[in-house]
Amino acid sequence: MGAAQLKPDEIYTRYEVRALMGGSGQGGIVPSTSSNTILIYSDDEAGKRYGYLDGWLDEEDAAGAIFEYTGAGNDGDQTFDGQNGAMNRAVLNHATAGRALHVFKAVGKVPNTDTKTHRYVGEMALDEDRPYYVRQSRDEAGDQRKVIVFRLRAADGRTPEAKDRIPPAFTTTAVLVPADVTISSIVPTERSKSKSSNRSGSATTTAKRREAELTDHYEDFLKKQGHTFARFQIAVKGTTTTLVTDIYDQTAHILHEAKGSASREAVREAVGQLLDYCRHVTPPNPTTAVLLPTRPHDDLQDLIASAGIALVYRDGDNYIGYPASPPSTKRGRLSSNPESQ
Repeated sequence: MGAAQLKPDEIYTRYEVRALMGGSGQGGIVPSTSSNTILIYSDDEAGKRYGYLDGWLDEEDAAGAIFEYTGAGNDGDQTFDGQNGAMNRAVLNHATAGRALHVFKAVGKVPNTDTKTHRYVGEMALDEDRPYYVRQSRDEAGDQRKVIVFRLRAADGRTPEAKDRIPPAFTTTAVLVPADVTISSIVPTERSKSKSSNRSGSATTTAKRREAELTDHYEDFLKKQGHTFARFQIAVKGTTTTLVTDIYDQTAHILHEAKGSASREAVREAVGQLLDYCRHVTPPNPTTAVLLPTRPHDDLQDLIASAGIALVYRDGDNYIGYPASPPSTKRGRLSSNPESQ
């Protein structure tokens, strides 16, 4: 019953959807006990008032297309707590609760009425490794706040409709945002994300948790040095993807990329990310540094230095390579690190 009768690209009113699926006739996130589903309603006109749009990203990742949907809560930071938070938690935990997600986009009104019509986009599921981002946005009054952006994928692998794609950015912007605005995939802030996860068995989540623990410790270390820090949220002209950097030390003008391991894969990814990010930030030309939990292999030190990037890694409660500076090299390796000479 219900979901099987919904047809992608067909137009429905909420009344019609409710007759098929149950749930409330109001709200953007509508859990339904009668059909064991969660109905997600997206309205671009309403979203524009709050500085965001929902839809498919133009850029696909290795697993395919991503549909971004901004969570519940119009005022203040969006969270997983309270009344609005209950709706966000329902989406976050839909898989463990055995609930399917069904997404609708507002497309107009029934002629001569104020009744909105909604096109059924299809059944979705949260990305397992990175179910959401936390992003800086604004509320209707223009005040800055944090919002939860869920990352959805088509449950049946259908090709995204062009009409549901998010428009690309007109210009490149890099905005300084608080350090707890993050691409976290576990809980809303870096500090708490290291403490719980309903996906503890995922290798990706384990790496992210280790990265979070390192980030938390390094932020505490920077505080003790009297440094202030934040992140950059970057929108790139002609794309729909929003980039969020790791720690930017405002006091020393150093942009870090943290990784949860010192593996070759992690180091190569960090180098590439830093080369990408540093082109867009303001003030320009920051010192860039790879931040690792342990000393990497000598060859990886060579790789980092050859890219003109500093290396900082944890040593108990301190950090070898801090304060980071553009590397001078000895056989291509960091000369500021006594262990590598």
